[in-house]
This record gives sequence, C-alpha cells and structure tokens, in this order.
Amino acid sequence: MADRPLNGHRVLVLVTNYGVEQDELLVPRKRLREDGADITVAAATAEPIQTLVGDKDLGEKVEPDATFEVVDPMDYQLLLLPGGTLNADQLRLEGKALALVKAFASSGRPIAAICHGLWALVEADVVRGKTLTSYPSLRTDIRNAGATSWVDESVVSDAEGGYTLVSSRTPDDLDDFLDAINKALVGS
Repeated sequence: MADRPLNGHRVLVLVTNYGVEQDELLVPRKRLREDGADITVAAATAEPIQTLVGDKDLGEKVEPDATFEVVDPMDYQLLLLPGGTLNADQLRLEGKALALVKAFASSGRPIAAICHGLWALVEADVVRGKTLTSYPSLRTDIRNAGATSWVDESVVSDAEGGYTLVSSRTPDDLDDFLDAINKALVGS
C-alpha cells in the first residue's frame, strides 16, 4: 500500500533506561509506525525509560517493549540507535546491546544511528571504512575507530563494509534521517 510503505518491516530500537534524547526516540517510533513499520523498543531492563530533552530536562517516560536479553536480532530488518549523551555512554557499556549491534552489521542488515548513538558502533568496532556523521564531538572517536571520514551533513548513508549505515547529527536532522531510514528499509 503506497501510503504505508514500511508494512511488514520490523525495526529494533536499542536504548538504556535513562537519558535517551526524547525526540530521537519518540519521533522515529511514531513516524516509522505511521509508515507501517513494527517497532520494538528494547532497553537494558523492563523498567520505564526516562527520556531527556537536551541531556538535562526530564522528558516523557516510555515503557520498553522488550529487554536486550530477549530480542532476537534476526527478527528485525533494521537497527535504530537514538542518542542522548547519557543513554549512548551507558549503551556502549552494555555487552548484550553491543552483541546486537555486531549481529546486525555482520549479517548485512542496515543500522541507523543519530547524534551520540554512534558511540555504540564505535565500541562494537563496526565503523571501519565508513563515511558518516554524528554529533560533532564524536568526530575524533569515529576517526580513531577507523571510519574513512566524518562529514558535517544532515544525513549520510554508506553501504561500504557489508552493511548500510544511516547516520545523522542531531534532532534537527530527523526528517532527513527518517527519509534515509525508509529508503534503507525498502531497499533491504
């Protein structure tokens, strides 16, 4: 159906239970669902997820659909990693989350990450050879992790290295980010 181009596509979102940037979780979840995708938000625990606005102000609480331990990465066509400095910093310390990131990259399925969400990709060692963008303060981390280049653009899609990586800088880039995610899913 043309008005729901993502019918039948499943997206896995990984977050910790505190500190995800509110719009980087809620806007993609809403818009991808409107386009027909089935979204599963997986968190470290089954406790509510406390979002933040601008890394400091409390945002909405969100109930996770699952935990890292129970999701099977093979059930999903795309992995989404929202940012939020506190969320992203903790996510890269979660072994089960990193295993999910590695499973997506090694199987060739697309990964989309925004803002600080790329830290999990750096930690999982899956950015080698990629051109990508992120929140500007991650530039050095990304280069040190073997990325070909970091660019200051609203969205970058890179299919090198066996999987497509869609990356964006900040919540201001969400429209471009979501358009690129739709293209990655429809093409997958």
